[in-house]
Amino acid sequence: IQVGQVWKRDQGGESFLITKVYSEALATYAVLRRAGAETEPPVRVKVSHSGAAQTLPGFSFAQQSDEF
Repeated sequence: IQVGQVWKRDQGGESFLITKVYSEALATYAVLRRAGAETEPPVRVKVSHSGAAQTLPGFSFAQQSDEF
């Protein structure tokens, strides 16, 4: 999970851009902003760790950034 990646919400299919990734105590969080809606408040999602892989619950990685 890196800043600049585009993820799609599983419900609704909206595209979100990761604007910040940070650690807080024992957890890692990603801050996402909906593509094309910069005035809306950002969404903070706790990063889920599954072995070496990291995922965002409720979101899927969008392979191509031009999907939004």
